[in-house]
Amino acid sequence: MSTSRRDFLERAGLGFGWVAANALAAPTPHFAPTAKNVIFLFMHGGPSHLDTFDPKPELAKLHGQHVPASFGHVQLQFSKFNESVVIASKRKFQKYGQAGIEVADTFPYLAMQVDKIAVIRSMYHDGFTHTAALNLFNNGWPRLGRPSVGSWVVYGLGSESQNLPAFVVLLDGGIKCGPVAYSSGFLPASYQGTTLRDGGAPILNLKPPEPLAKSQRAMLDELKWFNERHRETREDESALDARISSYELAFRMQMAAPELGDLSKETAATRKLYGLDSKVTGDFAGKCLMARRLVERGVRYVQVWSGGTTGEGDWDGHKSCDANHQKQAAKTDQPVAALLEDLQSRGLLDSTLVVWGGEFGRTPTNDGNMNGGGDPEGRDHNPYGFSIWMAGGGIRGGQVIGSTDEIGLRAVDFPVHVHDLHASMLHLLGIDHTKLTYRFQGRDFRLTDVHGKLDLVRKLRA
Repeated sequence: MSTSRRDFLERAGLGFGWVAANALAAPTPHFAPTAKNVIFLFMHGGPSHLDTFDPKPELAKLHGQHVPASFGHVQLQFSKFNESVVIASKRKFQKYGQAGIEVADTFPYLAMQVDKIAVIRSMYHDGFTHTAALNLFNNGWPRLGRPSVGSWVVYGLGSESQNLPAFVVLLDGGIKCGPVAYSSGFLPASYQGTTLRDGGAPILNLKPPEPLAKSQRAMLDELKWFNERHRETREDESALDARISSYELAFRMQMAAPELGDLSKETAATRKLYGLDSKVTGDFAGKCLMARRLVERGVRYVQVWSGGTTGEGDWDGHKSCDANHQKQAAKTDQPVAALLEDLQSRGLLDSTLVVWGGEFGRTPTNDGNMNGGGDPEGRDHNPYGFSIWMAGGGIRGGQVIGSTDEIGLRAVDFPVHVHDLHASMLHLLGIDHTKLTYRFQGRDFRLTDVHGKLDLVRKLRA
């Protein structure tokens, strides 16, 4: 889908100013989409599928014992698999909804929404460290340098909003792999994610002091003229393109962003639905409510992070996994369920693809007291079989796809690799993942590299 800047300008016969103004213009999808926006609810640290969406009665039978030799061996981050012992889940699972999907008491609010979601219990990849797994999930590659999913989506579909960024990130502290999770990589810098603050002004110092406000348009026009003259001698300077575009976007955002961040006008019923005024759920509720407001205003891709390397921690349950998950779920369960209900009531769920998941699951064995400093009730990283769920965007809710083995160690029935997930997300957005390419250093790259199957899409729509 890409050409060099010089080839493009020669064929188009247009100036650099037109390119900057139309950098995020909406291209035509490859085929009719069922979704036009994405909200990715990312549970940073890796939630345990065994304590949330994948009940394993066999764990109770094997509790305190070593894993039977028939399950073989897997490489883990900190613990030694064959020396650790099985730990049963402390959670109670119950069937919910017309579909009778089993959900743990970790998520009492979300359990009421199961007929809207499709639980995928057979996700897998081979990145057993946080950095590799986060890169795989967010960039389609275990190492640094590749564009993020949001950047690829905006590159393929452009922006619907003239006054807000096309790709927005709502953080909950630091990320174990850093900002590369929402970086544009080798794509032009204008496709990178924009982080917004939740509560108060989404972007600090966006509005200029009053004495400068009246002359701002003239000042930006003059600055743009100098930037464009500078760029004419510097081919493929995407950072400069992004800077020019960001100045223009910031000018337009001065009215849109303050209104976006003002949650005070939301109804009392909406505030109660999300738990916005609760000390427990309030912060994450604000992020989920902001996500709805963003897609309502045409933002293409929104990523909401739960848990960070600062503050109250994340879902990384090396120590007391059950206690860790109860704390994190208490903050996120009600807001996530409210988001699904709110999107549906406003007619937005059909066009908004919602994805929930972390970088991997957790082991059926305890973390022990190995190098990671875990404990007998902690669980290590498990990328070999875990759960995520999806909702909206034209998929059929109320279903479970795939399964792990008897102890939840490996995906065995209908395994879904991260590349397959990315291919499926793009497909729902009307993008053929094999055609969404960008030439960099003499090679055509794509989000799914040379991988990605669409079997999942057929299941999701069945």
